[in-house]
Amino acid sequence: MRDARYDILFQPQKIGPLTAKNRFYQVPHCNGAGYRDPSAAAAMRGIKAEGGWGVIFTEQTEMHHSSEITPFIELRLWEDQDVPAIAKMAEAMKTHGGLAGIQLAYSGINGPNFYTKEVPMAVSPGPIRTFTNDPVQARGLDKSDIRDLRRWFVNAAKRSKTAGFDLICLYGAHGFGIFQHFLSRATNQRSDEYGGSLENRSRFVREVFSDMRDAVGDTMALTLRVSLDEQIGKLGFSNAELRDFIAMNGDLPDLWDLAQGTWEDCSGPSRFKDEAAQETLVQGIRALTNRPVVGVGRFTSPDVMAKMIRQGALDFIGCARPSIADPFLPKKIEEGRIEDIRECIGCNICVTGDMTQSISRCTQNPTFMEEWRKGWHPEKMNAKGPSTNVLIVGSGPAGLEAARALSLRGYDVALAEASTTLGGRVAKERLLPGLSAWGRVADYRTYQISQRPNVETYFDSCLTAENILDFGFQHVAIATGALWRADGVARMHVEPIPNSGLPVYTPDDLMAGRLPKGRVTVFDDDHYYMGGVLAELLAQHGCAVTLVTPSAYVSDWTLNTLEQAAIHRRLVAAGVKIVLNTVISSLTNQGVSTACVYTGHASHIDAEAVVMVASRIAQDQLYHDLKAREADWADAGILSVKVIGDACAPGPIAWATYAGHRFARELDMPDIGDVLPFRREVTALQD
Repeated sequence: MRDARYDILFQPQKIGPLTAKNRFYQVPHCNGAGYRDPSAAAAMRGIKAEGGWGVIFTEQTEMHHSSEITPFIELRLWEDQDVPAIAKMAEAMKTHGGLAGIQLAYSGINGPNFYTKEVPMAVSPGPIRTFTNDPVQARGLDKSDIRDLRRWFVNAAKRSKTAGFDLICLYGAHGFGIFQHFLSRATNQRSDEYGGSLENRSRFVREVFSDMRDAVGDTMALTLRVSLDEQIGKLGFSNAELRDFIAMNGDLPDLWDLAQGTWEDCSGPSRFKDEAAQETLVQGIRALTNRPVVGVGRFTSPDVMAKMIRQGALDFIGCARPSIADPFLPKKIEEGRIEDIRECIGCNICVTGDMTQSISRCTQNPTFMEEWRKGWHPEKMNAKGPSTNVLIVGSGPAGLEAARALSLRGYDVALAEASTTLGGRVAKERLLPGLSAWGRVADYRTYQISQRPNVETYFDSCLTAENILDFGFQHVAIATGALWRADGVARMHVEPIPNSGLPVYTPDDLMAGRLPKGRVTVFDDDHYYMGGVLAELLAQHGCAVTLVTPSAYVSDWTLNTLEQAAIHRRLVAAGVKIVLNTVISSLTNQGVSTACVYTGHASHIDAEAVVMVASRIAQDQLYHDLKAREADWADAGILSVKVIGDACAPGPIAWATYAGHRFARELDMPDIGDVLPFRREVTALQD
């Protein structure tokens, strides 16, 4: 069944005293659950075990209370009472022959300790380095602190062993782990035996490995996640210095886990990072050590994976985001079902679960983090209910996902699309600069429903309520999407912006090929990707672009997707003028009148057109027309009518695929009334 080209991916591999069943290695990744939702996290990892991953890791696990990163919600292993929660994860990870790993982290200069109120400790004293520039400083570790820290790592290793884990990863990458802080001259300005030369800066990691091997190394494998290149100037831990470090300490860990220096660089979105983007940085490292090497790069193609192994760059294929988009990626390759892989689109919506302290989502995989909360399985649907057929109006991400999932349940599905193209907003947005990979949302679902004999697709079908009442379908889902407003109503304006003659364009206009010319102002009160993408598009077409936003950042919300800085840099390089903390107050035939959001100070920008990236209006008129004729439903054989996706409430694409999947899951299911529609972990009270 498996293509022989991919046999190399399924060869068992040694990691210290252990053997992984294949080369698929789910590297540590956050998920927004952490200590708050451990059962949800355990079930999510258990699904990956079922999907065939040879090695599965937890997220970052804070191993001592003196270094924590509140408000972010990660795992904690501070004391013995934390063991049962993480033991549940280890058990789930090992259910199908995979190895269970835990990543131990001491955040040092990244740990503000807002929860514990402990004074932060770092390799060298300095301001805490966090996403939110917290006004806190760390004191430098003295020799006694270092001895304590070594002991704390041993305690955490023993607890990890008690919990049933097979591997321990020591975190020293992305700028977050104490081991990177010791290795980098940017964070290590010590003048004792732990600072200065690379040999001295390596001392702490060597000591911890020695301590942990004495404590647990007979049965557990110890790995080190280390920065490939900090890329922060001459004092940063460079790729050349990493190679020197590995050459000096080649046999130190049982496996080298290579990741980029910052999280933004390592997990860059597909707009800015291609698959295998770190290939150049890892080339040749394998020759410096006798230990196996794992690397990452948003691997979605089995051909690229096999190439990385064959050319000797890697021993294991490390995946975080691709393992989220499709937990069954290894099994689908093994079974010769490449076309069934839900490829990661690199949108980084998964990262936002961690950054917003909520629970993670995935645009491609709406079951992510719902495995325990709702009992959703990424490859299995619940049984069909008593009815037989469904009409879905609209083939955007919500409609396509609903059709795919309902067909798997066994319903006869009719998918009505007003145009001649499936995909809705995705079919348009995939043509914008940098968003081509997002087309996989439509491609995957279009292929899947093409393989289902119980789905019929009808193009050029602009339906009315009368049409639908005549058809005789038992259930109707309205997934007709949303359109962008042209009047500027969003967050800053609750009524239309006055306009006395300036041409106004919307994102829908630009995506339809109707582009303004000359001097164009883009007003972004949406704050996600669209404003920046359209400014880039206009600059590519020769417009003199000014982007105005009420926020202090361009594309403000993309701070949560690790791309805000990259967006700003790209716009500057494209010649876009950026005006922050500013609102458009009115439009004239001469341009736009603006005001400072803080002081109200007025100004003017010459413009021949404005592009409004404001809010969207749900296209739900068909739903309301049907609701107005609810008295006729029974005679027409209609049991239910529901509006889903952007037609219900506009949001990111991940919200739409989730809505489509939820509709499919809940159709014909019993009414649960006021019962909570998901399970949650409730903290137990202590005496």
